[in-house]
Amino acid sequence: MGWNGAGKVGRGGSRHGLKHTGEQGAVVKDWGGRLPVAIIYPNSYYIGMSNLGIHAIYSLLNAYNDVVCERVFFGDKPVLSLESRRRLSDFAVLAFSVSYELDYFNVIGILRESGIPLYAADRDWRHPLVIAGGACITANPMPLAPFFDCLCIGEAEMVLPGLLPVLSASCGSRSEYLTALASLSGVYVPLYHKGNPVARQWLRNLDDFIASYAVLTRDTELGDMYLMEVERGCSWGCRFCLVGSAFCPIRYHSVDCLVERARLGLKYRKRLGLVGPVVSAHPGIEELLPRLRKLGAGLSVSSLRVSPLSNTVLDELAKGGVRTVTLAPEAGSHRLRRLIRKNISQDDILKATVAVAGRGMKQLKLYFMVGLPTETDEDIEEMTALVLECKKEMDKIRHGCRVSININPFVPKAGTPFQWLPMAELVELKRRMAAIKKALAPKGIAIRSDSLAWSQVQGALSRGNTDMAEVLAEMKEVSLAGWRAAVAKCRLDADYYILKQWDVNKSLPWSVIDLGVSPEHLAGELKKALA
Repeated sequence: MGWNGAGKVGRGGSRHGLKHTGEQGAVVKDWGGRLPVAIIYPNSYYIGMSNLGIHAIYSLLNAYNDVVCERVFFGDKPVLSLESRRRLSDFAVLAFSVSYELDYFNVIGILRESGIPLYAADRDWRHPLVIAGGACITANPMPLAPFFDCLCIGEAEMVLPGLLPVLSASCGSRSEYLTALASLSGVYVPLYHKGNPVARQWLRNLDDFIASYAVLTRDTELGDMYLMEVERGCSWGCRFCLVGSAFCPIRYHSVDCLVERARLGLKYRKRLGLVGPVVSAHPGIEELLPRLRKLGAGLSVSSLRVSPLSNTVLDELAKGGVRTVTLAPEAGSHRLRRLIRKNISQDDILKATVAVAGRGMKQLKLYFMVGLPTETDEDIEEMTALVLECKKEMDKIRHGCRVSININPFVPKAGTPFQWLPMAELVELKRRMAAIKKALAPKGIAIRSDSLAWSQVQGALSRGNTDMAEVLAEMKEVSLAGWRAAVAKCRLDADYYILKQWDVNKSLPWSVIDLGVSPEHLAGELKKALA
C-alpha cells in the first residue's frame, strides 16, 4: 500500500482548503495517524452533490476517528480532493461510487489523469487500493472489474464496517491485502475470486443510518432543499427496473426518525426533499407529512405512485408548497403496462391528473419509455393520446397548467426479468421519437429525452462482460466516434449486447453476483410478460 500512516502532502498538493467556500458541513481532518480515503463520484460536483449515496458514505467514513475521508469529482485538472487539495496518489484508498453506466468513461479518465495504472494487475504496493460500489457495480461489475482491486456488492453501510479494519491493518504485501479482502462478505476481488457468487449485502434497519445531506451547498441541482431518504427498495416488481432486485427488500425509515432529521435539516434549508423509489408508498406517509409541515417545512417529493394516490398526501403536499408532481406511467398503452408489470389503468392516470390539478399544482411531469419489448406503433399512438388527454383534463380545471414528459429508451438491466432482452434498433427508436414529438410538441407539451445513440452505448455497458474493459481502456476520446473506433479496434460485437435476445439457460456475464433473486424467478417473470 502507498500509505504509511504519517500523513503527507502530495507532489504539488497544497493545503489551501475547500474549493467550494459556500459549503456547510464539510469535514477537514488532520491526516496524522489516520487512513486517508478519497470518495470519488465520476461526474461533476454539481450533479454529484445531489447524490445521497455520496453524502451517506462521506458521513459514515468520517464518523471513524482513525479515518479521514475527502471528496473528489470529475472535471477538475489536476484531479485533487476538495478538502485538502491532495492528489489521488496520496490516498491509501480510492473509493468510487458508480450509479450510471456512461460514467464508466469518467472513471477511466480520473485514473488516467491521476497517473495511477489503469489495470489492477499493473499496480503494486506504491499505489492506492482502488475500490468501487454503487448500483451499477452491484448489478453487473464486469465491464469495470479489471480496473478495480475490489468491488463492494450491496449497501455501503453493511460492507464498510468489515472492510475498514482490513484496509487499516499492516498486512504487508498487496496480495495479502487482496486475499484478506476476498474473504469478506459482499466483497468481490476479481484477481482473487474463487468462483462462489458474491452475495449482495443490505441493511436491515434503515434507522441505524439516516441518509441525508452531510454537506450543504447551493452549487448543485437540488441545492435549495435538504434531502432525506424516506425508503429503500420497491415492492411493485416492475420487470424493467433494477431497484426491486438490487435494493430489495423494501424498507422504511420510521416517522419519528425522519421528523428528528427534518428538525436538523430545517436549520439549513426551508424545504425538505423526500427521496425514495415511491415516497407515497411509505406506510406512515399520512402521518409524516403533517408533522413535517407543523415544523414549518416546505416539501418536495421525488416520486408518487399513480395508484393508489392518497388524497390526504396530495393535500399535504399542496399545503407544503409543491407545485410540480411527477408520475411514471412508463408506457402509454394498457397492454404494455401489463407487460412491464406496471399495473395501472388509463383511468388511474387521468384521475391522478385531475387530483393534481385540483390542488393548485401547476405542472405535471410524466415519465415514459420508448422501445419497450413488443412495442408497436399503436402503443406509441396510445402514449401520445394519453398525454394529450392529461393536458385536456389539467386545462379543464386550471388554465395555464403545464404537462411535460421525460421519455428515454428502454435499456435492459442486469438482475431484472428483462435482462435477457435486446434494445430496439436505433433507427426504430429515432422513428418513434419523431412520431412522439410531431404529435405533442405543437400542442405545447415539453419533451425531454436522453441521446438515443448514447443509450445504446449504455445498453452495451449494462449487459457487458470484461471484454468491455478493453474497449473502455482503448478509447482515445469520450465521443460516439471514439466509442465506435474502440469497438472496431477491439473487434467487439457490440450488437450482441445491445440487439440480441439471450438464451435464459445460458450463464450471464454477471453470474458472479448473487443479488438474492434467483435466475429462475426472473426467467419466470419474463415468460409471464411475453405470454
